[in-house]
Amino acid sequence: MFASVFPDPQIFIPGQGEPTLRWGVIGPGWIADMFVGAMRRHTAQRVVAVSSRALDRAEAFAGRHGIDRAYASAEELVGDPGVDVVYIAATQNEHRSLALQAIAAGKHVLVEKPIAMTAADAREVLDAGRAAGVFVMEAMWSRYQPKASVIRQLVADGALGEIRHVTADHGQWFPPEHRLFRADLGGGALFDLGIYPVQLDSMVLGAPDEVTAIGAMTDTGVDAHATVVLAHGAAQSTLWTSMIARTPTRGLIAGSEASLELEGPFHIPADMVLSGNPFMGEQHVWHDPTGVGLMDALCWEATALARYVGEGRHESPLHTHAETASIIATLEEALRQIRDA
Repeated sequence: MFASVFPDPQIFIPGQGEPTLRWGVIGPGWIADMFVGAMRRHTAQRVVAVSSRALDRAEAFAGRHGIDRAYASAEELVGDPGVDVVYIAATQNEHRSLALQAIAAGKHVLVEKPIAMTAADAREVLDAGRAAGVFVMEAMWSRYQPKASVIRQLVADGALGEIRHVTADHGQWFPPEHRLFRADLGGGALFDLGIYPVQLDSMVLGAPDEVTAIGAMTDTGVDAHATVVLAHGAAQSTLWTSMIARTPTRGLIAGSEASLELEGPFHIPADMVLSGNPFMGEQHVWHDPTGVGLMDALCWEATALARYVGEGRHESPLHTHAETASIIATLEEALRQIRDA
């Protein structure tokens, strides 16, 4: 029978010796607003600069968050000697070029997901960071939440037995004028939403042996929805995503001894249920002990990055460069199959 007590989570509590870094933000949109707010409430990090092509947007963002400097270009921000780390929250089509620009200026970099739109571009960014001796990380915030560490420990300790299946979905509805419908901005469901189910699968089972995908494209040239089946030897995963319909956004890790259900939305703080395999068997519910919920959980990745920088690392041990590129490669192959169908 599986363990009746969940392992203690790893929590990136601030003030545990990590340096207080000076952050600059490129792209003052919705996710940057959530990220900076979470940092101010729950970390020891400082945001000192923000840039946007529209200076008034940068100035408004700076005013809301008490940021010292607002710039009208990314070039000005990455050239600021008072910035240690650059958070890139621009549209996805710009992630690669902005990351390379920040790296060339000697800055540590946190890039919103996806880090790039192809595996080759992802590797270029990651290799550039290592060559420059700076820290580079994709902002896969789910990896740094307390519950992710509980999942990793349960899998590693064999509490679920041999993993047989991973299932997960992430679907949201967006109006046709949304940026996700624009191919020139790197839109589409897979890279923006489907990356969450794929990264969960990767965290549990690693890179797949085979990728099979079906879906449909919009008339604007981006993927509207996709179902992706990943083969991992004896294990098989079914993942699906959509930007034209809302889905439960739940996850399940099923093993030979037990299963772990990730209540929705699975990629943000939410309960988990550990169940024995016998029908109507015993169950145990895990609740996040921190009280940091919803988008405030973006804080954990900021403290994690600062800790890793303080340790002299160049990549996250919880989401390595190799795995980051592998996840992009899986998404890229799934999108290729849907486009070519």
